[in-house]
Amino acid sequence: MSANPVSEVLGAAPWARPEPDSVTVTAVRTFLCAPQGCPYVIVRVETDQPGLYGLGCASDPQRTTAIRAVIDDYLGPLLVGRDPADIEDLHRLLLNSGYWRGGSIGHNALAGVDVALWDIKGKAAGLPVHSLLGGRAREYADAYTHVDGDSAGAIADKVLAARERGYRHVRVQVSVPGTDTYGTAPRSTAEAERRRLRRGTWDSTSYLRHVPPVLAEIRERVGPGVELLHDAHERLTPSQARQFVAAVEDAGLYFLEDSLAPEDAAYFTQLRAAGSVPLAVGELYSEIGQYLPLLERRVIDFARIRVPTLGGLTPTRKLVAACELFGVRTAPHGPGDVSPVGMAANMALNISSPAFGVQEAAAFRGATLEVFPGAHVPREGRLHPSGAPGLGVDFDEAAARKYPVPAPLEHDRWALLRATDGSAHRP
Repeated sequence: MSANPVSEVLGAAPWARPEPDSVTVTAVRTFLCAPQGCPYVIVRVETDQPGLYGLGCASDPQRTTAIRAVIDDYLGPLLVGRDPADIEDLHRLLLNSGYWRGGSIGHNALAGVDVALWDIKGKAAGLPVHSLLGGRAREYADAYTHVDGDSAGAIADKVLAARERGYRHVRVQVSVPGTDTYGTAPRSTAEAERRRLRRGTWDSTSYLRHVPPVLAEIRERVGPGVELLHDAHERLTPSQARQFVAAVEDAGLYFLEDSLAPEDAAYFTQLRAAGSVPLAVGELYSEIGQYLPLLERRVIDFARIRVPTLGGLTPTRKLVAACELFGVRTAPHGPGDVSPVGMAANMALNISSPAFGVQEAAAFRGATLEVFPGAHVPREGRLHPSGAPGLGVDFDEAAARKYPVPAPLEHDRWALLRATDGSAHRP
C-alpha cells in the first residue's frame, strides 16, 4: 500500500479520508493464461480486508501483453490506497488519466479493473452483482451454440442435435468451397495447415452465391422450432451486404451478425431498407458512443456488446439501459476468448436487464473449468445466475500456471486474412 495517506494520493477524491473501518486497495495483479487455447488477461484487485478481492477480465487476445502493461504500469498504481467502493469515480479517473482515452487496449485494461471493483462491491455487500444492478428481470439467460458444415443436410443435423440438447438458438456457419470461410472447421489436414500459415484466401463473390440458398435449405429441413443465427464477420462491402440481406430472407434468421464493419456503420440505414432480416452488430465496438447513432436511427435489432472491450460494467450497463429505451435487445459476445470472469459480467447484465435477448455461450474446456471454479456452463441451452456474492467465479492461480499463453504473434495468425487478389482483408 502507498505510504501516503489516501488524501495525499495522486488524484484522490476530496472526500477520501482514512477511516478505522474503511476498505482500501492494496494491490492490483495481472495474470496471463490460456486454458481455452486463446490468451486471457485476468485482473485481481486486492484489499486490506482479509479474503476480500475482486476479479476482472481484460482479455483482448490479439494485444494481451500491451493490455497487461497498461494495468501494471498505469492503472494499478493509481488504484492503490483508494476505496474500491467508489466505482464511478475511479472509472472516470482512470479513463481520463490516459488523456488520449479510449480504444481497445485502454478499454480492455480499464474493464479488467472495473469488473473487479464490481466483484468486490458484491462480495462486501454479500450480494451477487446482478442484485446491485437492479435485481432479477428473468430466471435464466437463453444461450446460443455454434455449428458449421459443408452442406445443408450436415448442418441441419447438427442444428437438430443442438435442439435435442435444449438449445433454442443456434448459429450456423457454412463452408464455401475454395475460400477461407469464417466460423467453419478445416475440411482436411492440408486445409488446417493452410489456415495455420494463413495461406488461404477469401472470395466474397463465392460466399454471396453459395451461402443464402444453403441457409434457406437448412431452415426448410429444421422447421420453425429453432432460431437460426449467422455471422458475416464484417467481410462484406456495403453493396454486398445489401445483396446478402435480400438473399437470406427465406432463411428466417433470428439475426444476421456483423454484416458491416464498424467503419461502414453509416450504411445500416440502407441494410434496413434492403430486407426484414434482424441485424446485430457490436463485438468490434470499443466505445459505447459507436452504438448511439444506430440506436437513434433504429437500424439495428441486437447489440453485440463485449464488456471487456467497452471498458467494463460501468459504461456497459448504461449502454444496455439505452438499448432498452430504444427497443434494441442485447446479444453479448461470449466466444472462448471471453474468460469465465467476463462471462459472469455478461450474466450480471443479462439477468438484470429487460433488454436482454440471447447470450453467445462458448463450450469451455475442462482446463478452463479447472482454472475458473464457478464458471457459467449452459444447461439445456440456458445459463443460470449464480447466487454467490460478487460475480460468483473464482480463479485458481496454481492451475492457471499450467496453461501459459502463446507467443504474442502466434494467436494473431487467424486474423491475417487476404482476398483472392492478395490484398489484406478484414478477418
